[in-house]
Amino acid sequence: MKRIFTLLLAALILSTTTYSQLRIGILGGGHQSDILEKNDLPNWNTIKKNYSPRTGVHFGLNADLPISKSGNFVFQPNVLFYHKGRKYNEIMDTTIHDTLNWKREEFLNYLDIPLNLVVKLPLGNKVKFIIGGGPYFSFLFDGYLKSEAITKSGGYFVDENLDPEVGKGPGKYTTYDYGVNGLAGFEIGRVTLTANYSRGFNDIYESPAYTGTFRHEIKGISLGVYLGKSVARGTNDRDKDGITDKKDKCPDAAGSKAFGGCPDSDGDGIMDKEDGCPQVSGPADNKGCPYPDKDGDGILDKDDKCPDVRGPKDNNGCPFADTDKDGVVDKDDKCPTVAGFGRYQGCPVPDTDGDGINDEEDKCPSVKGSKANGGCPEIKKEIVEKVNYAAKRIQFKFTKADISPESLKTLNEVADILKANPELKLTIEGHTSNDGVYESNKRLSQARANNVKAYLESKGIAASRLTAIGYGPDRLISTGKTAAEKAKNRRVEMKVSNQ
Repeated sequence: MKRIFTLLLAALILSTTTYSQLRIGILGGGHQSDILEKNDLPNWNTIKKNYSPRTGVHFGLNADLPISKSGNFVFQPNVLFYHKGRKYNEIMDTTIHDTLNWKREEFLNYLDIPLNLVVKLPLGNKVKFIIGGGPYFSFLFDGYLKSEAITKSGGYFVDENLDPEVGKGPGKYTTYDYGVNGLAGFEIGRVTLTANYSRGFNDIYESPAYTGTFRHEIKGISLGVYLGKSVARGTNDRDKDGITDKKDKCPDAAGSKAFGGCPDSDGDGIMDKEDGCPQVSGPADNKGCPYPDKDGDGILDKDDKCPDVRGPKDNNGCPFADTDKDGVVDKDDKCPTVAGFGRYQGCPVPDTDGDGINDEEDKCPSVKGSKANGGCPEIKKEIVEKVNYAAKRIQFKFTKADISPESLKTLNEVADILKANPELKLTIEGHTSNDGVYESNKRLSQARANNVKAYLESKGIAASRLTAIGYGPDRLISTGKTAAEKAKNRRVEMKVSNQ
């Protein structure tokens, strides 16, 4: 039987290569099987009630071969493995019998080959109501018989037969069966769902004890999935695009109905055989090819007035002129004939005061000055001399930061100079000798410079114009060891500037 199953399966698969319009499906489902028995037993109606159907499954391959051009009338041969048989369960009267319960399982497995003619009635774009039927032929694959008995005294007896006798004669099962079957249900795309019924015409068993007939009956539901698209019988379609060769302008290349069966590989609306660039999308007025853009500026050559030079779209693909070559195009350059900088809109760095020193290097950009003084005007020599002279006359109390009273007149003169020249700034430097502790000298020099600054502020000089720095012994003007030489290092220096 297993050899027969293999041969039938191979034949069904081979048929798919023989008929291009055939599609194969996988089919399976559940069912209830029974053996319809008729006999001459006088108490059969009582015994019959103890029998019940066997619940089983079926699975296999389903073929779909269109007969009509529309594809709605088809031939469906199947190869399916089926569970068949029945069960028996009797509760006995223990006042008459020693047996309390007797069970029997009569399980038979078959290879069924239904040959159905099916009509498909469309209910929509993808849904069809299907109904059909035809004969079936069946071969016994294997079987399993089991009997169980429980006695009223609690005894248990079981008898199993894994290889029922096959052939003709009493107590044997026939090797084949035949009958009719029908189906009804729905096909949705590639999926089918149907209710099935089959009835055997052949006696599948001969009882050794009495005369009777034994025939199979199946009621079930099946779910199937087709593995290919249905094509109407008699319509040759070599490229499998759903358009028959007779109507297909390109029968050897799959295409669309819009182009009579010819392909449009790049999807630009021009069929390949009329497309100059079938793998690259392009407009119809350029034979399906994209327009070139040699300079890669995003503007097609046909619209680019400078196709060999990159340029912006708002200048028709041409670069904007830059007469002075400073990187700022003329349309944005306020000084198009003089090289400049983008931060000055294409103009050179300005010289507001016209002293020949540009504003970025001029420390006094709004007042003419000299290059030697950073673009600021030179400070009058007499002012510098007066400030230097005043600085030398500033005295402090010994080892303290307090300004000596005799020095205040000198600082008043410095304040007057600063008031008369508001553009000037003053740096006050405190210096000491290197006698004593370095940190103490540093603090002392800073305190003296701070006191001078504070006094000038008290005379109306803005703090923003004054800077006080204590250098301590860091800037000695004499390295001598005598008291007079060391005294030279104890000083205040004042430096005026207009920067």
